[in-house]
Amino acid sequence: MTQNEILGEYRRRSFWQTLGMFDWIWALAVLAGSGFVFSRYGAVMDSYELAIMAGVTLALIATGWSWKPLRMLSVWVTALTLFAIWRYGNTLVAGETDFFLKFLFASQSAIMWMSALFVAATLTYFVAMLARAEFTGKVASAMTWSATTMGLVGLLVRWRESYLVNPDFGHIPVSNLYEVFVLFAVITALIYLYYERRYRTRAMGGFVLLVISSAVAFLLWYAFTRNAAEIQPLVPALQSYWMKIHVPANFIGYGAFALAAMVGVAWLLNDRSSFMSARMPSQDILEDVMYKSIALGFAFFTVATILGALWAAEAWGGYWSWDPKETWALIVWLNYAAWLHMHLTRGWRGAPMAWWSVIGLFVTLFAFVGVNMFLSGLHSYGEL
Repeated sequence: MTQNEILGEYRRRSFWQTLGMFDWIWALAVLAGSGFVFSRYGAVMDSYELAIMAGVTLALIATGWSWKPLRMLSVWVTALTLFAIWRYGNTLVAGETDFFLKFLFASQSAIMWMSALFVAATLTYFVAMLARAEFTGKVASAMTWSATTMGLVGLLVRWRESYLVNPDFGHIPVSNLYEVFVLFAVITALIYLYYERRYRTRAMGGFVLLVISSAVAFLLWYAFTRNAAEIQPLVPALQSYWMKIHVPANFIGYGAFALAAMVGVAWLLNDRSSFMSARMPSQDILEDVMYKSIALGFAFFTVATILGALWAAEAWGGYWSWDPKETWALIVWLNYAAWLHMHLTRGWRGAPMAWWSVIGLFVTLFAFVGVNMFLSGLHSYGEL
């Protein structure tokens, strides 16, 4: 059979026929992990939390089927997290004396490793792009995968640490600026790594990781000057299952918008410099990544906004109160809705859309951080 005939035969196969043995092993492994969690904690989980766990299980299986590198990431994150939890036992004291916890896998240690690796990966990506060094690019990718692994380990171990501090303090680590900046860095990196593999180019890496390194710089400043890494109890309004789905959905949106903005920067440099254009992917690829990132971010940000309205109705008695955070979330949503509208219906391309994506990052940044700095309202949970 010719290559075209093989490709045609593959396309005629149903989705289920394309799944191989390792795909089903992956699905069984995820189901087994969820079953273990249910056997240990199902008795203290309400119906909403069980529904969230079921949704996450199915999403993880589906994502692992379509993006196979996620499987190895999941294996490493699970193994290192369980190792850290085992080393802790039932007390936080081990974190001060155990070598592996103190220097590697306690939440703060893992997040410090994440920070260092992201900054190093940023520089390495730029060296690889400017020198056109394939091996250096592979090193940068490995650093980014490692940083993402340590960031996820840090968040999951911090979740366990919150219960060790005080069982009443225990909560998913997405409740304050310190925790969500780690989440932002990890999500943005994961979205980038997907596009890196999809388009088989690492030339965008340095630009995307610049925004991650900026988040890391803020994270370190916030941790060391405000003691932000200390685990605190949740305020009453955040003690809700809504936080487990609203915040992650929001930050998938933020991460995708940030990635689109940095790809927009790369597009503009590509357009203005022959030196850069010789080292960057084509403008068509950059534009496609920009569009798909904004479309992905818009979808998740829309879901997050709807979830936030439902949470607000439960917590404050109304779906919308024109709180500063809500108002700026609407501005962000309208900004990217207009971007997509002009791209899809008016056919806008090129520099105007690249500039728009860059400006959109500053709009998003104000909604993310600026509101907490300069405005007050019902959402004032992450003040500087």
